[in-house]
Amino acid sequence: MKKKKWPFVYVALITVLTYIPILLTVVYSFNASKLTSVWEGFSLKWYRELFRDRDLGEALINSLILAVLSCAFAVLIGTSGALGMSRRKRKLDDAVAYVSTLPIMIPEIILGMVFLSVFSLMGLPFGMVTLVIAHTTFCVPYVFTMVRARLVGMNRSLEEAALDLGATKWQVFRDVILPQILPAILSGVLLAFAMSFDDVVISIFVTGPKVNTLPVKIYTKLKTGVTPEINALATVMLFVILLCLAGAYVLGCKSQTAVEKAAGGK
Repeated sequence: MKKKKWPFVYVALITVLTYIPILLTVVYSFNASKLTSVWEGFSLKWYRELFRDRDLGEALINSLILAVLSCAFAVLIGTSGALGMSRRKRKLDDAVAYVSTLPIMIPEIILGMVFLSVFSLMGLPFGMVTLVIAHTTFCVPYVFTMVRARLVGMNRSLEEAALDLGATKWQVFRDVILPQILPAILSGVLLAFAMSFDDVVISIFVTGPKVNTLPVKIYTKLKTGVTPEINALATVMLFVILLCLAGAYVLGCKSQTAVEKAAGGK
């Protein structure tokens, strides 16, 4: 009986240590007091102050533009790479796929230093361009991994039938392949968007003096202490990230269901 209780105790302990600080941040974002140690009642004034802050608004727009551009380029590169690898069968395919996922396994501080050195050697001005290049690099593996996994379990007989009926390769991709891999693409995009929107370490290394992203802005503000406005901003960001992750989970489940149906129909 004691052995059965230990897993429950372990999960409960990890849950408390992980989610209690997040819960407190959300709760105190609705606190009327400036002091996080004093509760003066429920209020939305810090959210009103948040949306009136021009600097934070500009940083939010920059973060959204950065995430959208990075995800767009990641879709083009990741999907093309996954499709190309699915059409060839060579011994080094697994090694190439492993190398393609390295950007999400290498510590962010190492990647940031590498990007800083490379961009400095290239003479690129630090700003939105360098941010997009850096973020695209670590967003590509999310799209590549999801699409490649979907392609592995896809029924190729539909493509062959379409080609036999006279369809061009573009028509096969548009009408047969794309509808089947679209959930995987969207799932990868949502994960990549969440990672790009939330990134601090790499962005600090490659951003310029005229471009601020929202996570970097929060980091600089935290140097003067945590304010209720920061709590409100953290709550909004948490809500956005949770929506992205929930969407990625739902799309991933749909993609897995499609794979199982295709496998069952073979």
